[in-house]
Amino acid sequence: MEEGDRVYVPVSVAENKVSKRFDVIPCGTLYPNADEIKYLQRLVKYKDSAILVLNKPPKLPVKGNLPVHNSMDALAAAALSYDYDEGPKLVHRLDRESSGLLLMGRTKESISYLHWLFSDVRKAASFSKEWSDACDAMYQRYWALVIGVPNQKEGVICAPLTKVLLNDGKTERVILTHNSGLEASQEAITRYRVLGPMINGCSWIELHPLTRRKHQLRVHCAEALGTPIVGDYKYGWFVHSKWKQMPRLDFEPTTGEPYKMRRPEGLDVQKGSVLSKVPLLHLHSREMVLPNIEKFIELHKQKPGNYNVDPELCAKPDILRFVAPMPKHMKISWNLMSSYLV
Repeated sequence: MEEGDRVYVPVSVAENKVSKRFDVIPCGTLYPNADEIKYLQRLVKYKDSAILVLNKPPKLPVKGNLPVHNSMDALAAAALSYDYDEGPKLVHRLDRESSGLLLMGRTKESISYLHWLFSDVRKAASFSKEWSDACDAMYQRYWALVIGVPNQKEGVICAPLTKVLLNDGKTERVILTHNSGLEASQEAITRYRVLGPMINGCSWIELHPLTRRKHQLRVHCAEALGTPIVGDYKYGWFVHSKWKQMPRLDFEPTTGEPYKMRRPEGLDVQKGSVLSKVPLLHLHSREMVLPNIEKFIELHKQKPGNYNVDPELCAKPDILRFVAPMPKHMKISWNLMSSYLV
């Protein structure tokens, strides 16, 4: 080593511990350290030769761009390849602020299958009756806490969406399409179901998107139902300008009896929940059902008329179901109001 040579010293793991605040990863590099890799691997709920299923924390971007380095696709490529040469690839997206089940493909073949499954216009691909039935059974359901309560306890929202540019093209916003015929629009359909009564001005609902458009659930809740999602300042900014954090509930308003979920004195439970002055987005991809891609890829490789199929392969289920627990801020809000749910 000579005078003037540059020395690269590795940053210690202790200096880069993953922050637990709001379950985010404050990574500023495409190459996560040991703690971050362990954290990412703890997010994995399921892994086989074809897919990975993760429970994405809130405030972690899914798809990166130039100013964003700690996106899920970049981190997964660096930390979740396991024994494969390349890391998994995204096949659908979640908003940065939302949380929940995120599906990734591990091989080119599985990614092709998954892209087809998540496309809104599926072309005929009837390899078998079992495959068709498994595809028809596929769905994804979200839970959200909204401000107000829908007029009907359940229903179907059929409200096309269109994108508009604001601030000289710097900001993009999704809105309901007006029937002028002058704007390009995309079909957007969402089923919803109210999970319980309104408490302190908020109610829990279940959302089942039948199409997959950008910000579909957020816009349908805010503009079609008139009930913005708690923590959605983009589409519910006017309501949130009047937001009042949920008061401490010591008595149930319906019976006057002591509240079932009393909170210990001094416990800090405000982070992002309805107790916070600035709550986080309460939108969570809770449940997903999809075909067993690994099984069907292997079955579709078999030649027609070949009856010597591996019994262990046939014994695997045609359908996989996943349920992801809510992030901390939503758990707090849920616990505060769960005793009222029906």
